[in-house]
Amino acid sequence: MRIRPATPADAPALVTLGERLWRDTYTGLIPASNLELHLAETFGLVQQTAELSDPANTTLILEQDGNPLGYALLRAFGPAAENPDCAFAKPLEVARFYVDQSLHGRGAAQFLMSAVLSHAATAGHDGVWLQVWEQNPRAIRFYAKEGFQDVGGASYRIGEQVDRDRLLVHTLMARPT
Repeated sequence: MRIRPATPADAPALVTLGERLWRDTYTGLIPASNLELHLAETFGLVQQTAELSDPANTTLILEQDGNPLGYALLRAFGPAAENPDCAFAKPLEVARFYVDQSLHGRGAAQFLMSAVLSHAATAGHDGVWLQVWEQNPRAIRFYAKEGFQDVGGASYRIGEQVDRDRLLVHTLMARPT
């Protein structure tokens, strides 16, 4: 396994990967109409290309044998900067963190999260935050093992529905850049 930064040329692969991993995780848990709306808004080629071209974003791709099997989309600052439960001077949002189910339990998610936290510290961020669906206990346990603390609730729109998430934070000692 290896992790590398994504480039705009990776947009088509991230469209396919992101949509597949979302379907694998949420089909049957979210009404199909909301799932399709969310996928169209989040994983389209225009959206992926824009995110990969935005200098405030960094995307790290997890590959095995040259095949992308996971990724993390990181956003410098982000909306939590306005949330009193996430009081960092220079926060980094983990906007997406996905690993293929075939790699669950094999250390891939830990490997990717280690790269995320290393990137955040090297870039001078003092904290990392993310939201996770409150009905995803496996993910919540994973983030807790990685040092994230639950600081409260948040909402997340999926199509026409609004779900409850947990807001998790990880305080860093920023490294000089």
